[in-house]
Amino acid sequence: MKTLTCLLLTGCTLGAHATEINLAHPTPAVRITPTAATLDPTVRKAADGSDLVAVTYTPSPSPALVLAPGQGTWAWPANGTLRLRVQNGMPWPVTLIVDVASGEKHLKATVGLPPGPPQTLSVPLTATSPRAFGMQVGPPMPFDDGKTKRLVALSTDGAIDAAKVTSVTLSMPQPGAAQTVLMGTLEAVPGDADLRAAYTGIVDQYGQYRRATWPEKITSDEALRQRTSSPAAPASTAGLDRFGGRTDLPTMHASGFFRVQKQGDRWWLVTPEGHAFFSLGVNAVNHTDGRTYVQGREFMFTAAPAAGSPFTGSSDSRSDNGSQRDNGMNHGLWWDVYSNNLARTLGNDVEAGWRKRTLDRLKAWRFNTLGNWSDPAFAGDKRIAYTVPVLIKGDFNTVSTGYDYWGRMPDPFDPRFAKAAQQAVANATKGKVDDPWLLGYFADNELAWAGQGPQGRWALSTGSLAQGPQSPAKQAFVAYLKKAHGDAAAFAKAWGLAITTWDQLNAEGFKAPDPSEAHPAIAADYIAFGKLYAEQYFRTVAETLKKADPHHLFLGGRLAIRTPEAEEMSAKYTDVTSINTYTDLPEHGFDVAEFKRWDKPVLLTEFHFGSSDRGPFGNGVAAVASEDERGKAYARFVDAAAASGVVVGTHWFQYVDQPVTGRVLDGENAHIGLVGITDIPFEGFTHAVTVTNGRVGGGAGASGGGSHR
Repeated sequence: MKTLTCLLLTGCTLGAHATEINLAHPTPAVRITPTAATLDPTVRKAADGSDLVAVTYTPSPSPALVLAPGQGTWAWPANGTLRLRVQNGMPWPVTLIVDVASGEKHLKATVGLPPGPPQTLSVPLTATSPRAFGMQVGPPMPFDDGKTKRLVALSTDGAIDAAKVTSVTLSMPQPGAAQTVLMGTLEAVPGDADLRAAYTGIVDQYGQYRRATWPEKITSDEALRQRTSSPAAPASTAGLDRFGGRTDLPTMHASGFFRVQKQGDRWWLVTPEGHAFFSLGVNAVNHTDGRTYVQGREFMFTAAPAAGSPFTGSSDSRSDNGSQRDNGMNHGLWWDVYSNNLARTLGNDVEAGWRKRTLDRLKAWRFNTLGNWSDPAFAGDKRIAYTVPVLIKGDFNTVSTGYDYWGRMPDPFDPRFAKAAQQAVANATKGKVDDPWLLGYFADNELAWAGQGPQGRWALSTGSLAQGPQSPAKQAFVAYLKKAHGDAAAFAKAWGLAITTWDQLNAEGFKAPDPSEAHPAIAADYIAFGKLYAEQYFRTVAETLKKADPHHLFLGGRLAIRTPEAEEMSAKYTDVTSINTYTDLPEHGFDVAEFKRWDKPVLLTEFHFGSSDRGPFGNGVAAVASEDERGKAYARFVDAAAASGVVVGTHWFQYVDQPVTGRVLDGENAHIGLVGITDIPFEGFTHAVTVTNGRVGGGAGASGGGSHR
């Protein structure tokens, strides 16, 4: 380690609390400590006339340059911003880590420094993230504010005492070769103006991102009308029955309703007319998912609507659910950007006009199913199969797994759960029992069957034991343990616990142990109870649903965070196990071999591939590099699903892009749609989707492929 002392620090004051450090023209009041890095003091003139010096980071685990005061500490403004004039000296992006310390306290930011001209890197001196601004992903960096190129660290972690700063460390993760970064002045200024500027005016009057262009972006109402008015070319229905079933394959029993059957070595859905059917669906086909909060974020919009304006409303998304724990600006006035754009082209006939336009498109793109969260009004069109959710709500007991993204787990051992299920089923099945276009019902959505981390599989068991003796789930688990172990002493020995009576286990707040090699009974009991829990849930819903509607399919619980126990019991009690998986291939998202062993079918009810080059900042859960790659990824996934032998359908999430500033539900703001927020289709992607759907779903122009297997 080489330490350079008396190299830099001006004590000049730019404002009430501002401090400037000039690396190109140092003063003798600071220490610089390079670690696996070198600083060349030769002054270099940047294109904008500023003075910079070169810092070269060598290939090592954590090369760094540490700046520290020669004596004492630096007093910086509370809630201020650190600015660094910087330029990437390489022709490719590099990663820079900024660590501001005050003693043992640290505030860190990691930024991607693109190649190009000098820019100002701004690091807020307090913890922040795009979630604090109501969205999951923040706007791209850097941006040009008209005066300078700015790179704002939108995510910072930690906390410091800004009045007692002891060091600033500029480092990067281990580079594969030497990387050079040019640096100039570093200053701490009051306020968060740079952070606010990063989000200011990012949305135009059409809900589009303002700082970029792409082929589908529009600039006028006339352009919007032209781009959305072209009717979808109708797809040929030759080779298909009226529900979309394949007439080129052997006919199966026609029951008058959708059902499931294994033919040869693969499972199929079967149409009411008895033909093989691979469900090609789209989730969230509705015109209300374009709602985004405006209140508290008016500065983000160039044309923010006022309260009472058309396509506005008010709601409150605040909750203790995991989806909202770190989300800000999540209540008050919202603006329905998508519906507003629909009205620009459909006038007063928004709902009926949108449904016709949308259904024409979906049929042209060879989709044959409306997935979950779609507009219930489509059921009256009798042109496409649809699905219905059974959402079970009530005052029954719930169990926390710690994850709880959409809420705590329902306690299926609570008698009140069975009553709530009856009511939910009655609501869902009303008017549907005799409808042949209904594919089937889902139960709830993405329940938290597991927690997070390596011990997350056991979260339902440990969460149940943590509850008080009045918890039906805990009562069921304790009853199982008594039956499995006989007496408290035998149980205590098997689990390695220092308890002598069952009453000690019954105590509220009981901290259940993690499984260990020394006590294998713990894992065995957790697995057994996990099966009991899942069996109670799926059996209760299945029996209730089949009693109310014996004709239609029970499509499972749209499993996301899940356990092997939940999958096994779903396979046992549902007609089809529905799984939401965001992976490159289906087999990377669920155990295909296990479902083959159980000989049960699977419906993949959510998947997508997103990119960040069409406006919304996020690229989804499964990201690809560009818009062109989305269609290729879709084809790989759907072809593999059809070839698996157990997958009977794939449902894309979702129909329309999410708002730039995040949906009201949880701030998601990804480019994952078939159409943009302006309702303009992404033609390259939808063409690729159409080709794949025709190949897998059959009909005129189908070229076989995995769906024949």
